[in-house]
Amino acid sequence: MVTTEDVERRAQSDAETHGYYLNPDRNFLKDLLSGLKENEERYGYPSCPCRLSSGKIEFDRDILCPCDYRDPDIEEYGACYCALYVRKDAFEGRTPIAPVPERRPLDKQYRAFGRTVGTTSTKIPPGAGEEASGKPSETRLRLWYCRQCGYVVFREEPPYICPICKAKKEMFSELRLQLRLQG
Repeated sequence: MVTTEDVERRAQSDAETHGYYLNPDRNFLKDLLSGLKENEERYGYPSCPCRLSSGKIEFDRDILCPCDYRDPDIEEYGACYCALYVRKDAFEGRTPIAPVPERRPLDKQYRAFGRTVGTTSTKIPPGAGEEASGKPSETRLRLWYCRQCGYVVFREEPPYICPICKAKKEMFSELRLQLRLQG
């Protein structure tokens, strides 16, 4: 069983590795870490505490904490979407921690939640994860590699930013493998 302390140690280690800090408000931080722990226990993976998870990792890969959107959010706003991770100036109180706009594309949210998002009147737009039959489309996982550092990941699309070298999404290429069976 994962503990809140385990989650905090993991988040702290990741923050230090990337030059970030955890939110300085201990009560707020405790709530975020508790949410992260609950999501990990509930789904089997640490999905962001600030977003709704589908419970299907193939739809939630981009919101595994730290999510794909953390680095660009911190660069632009000083904090990630949920404010778990912050820049040094925000940690020191020199820059206020303000709300960050949602960067996760709507089509990813739609695919994760089936026919509706939010209220029952919000329908999935055509082409956003549904086939003409009205059934959710299947996720096509592909193998991507970062041309800058060689990081390899298996998912629907490449990460927004490489978690290793910080290269942008455009630096990823799809790996296409051909297997030859000897007979």
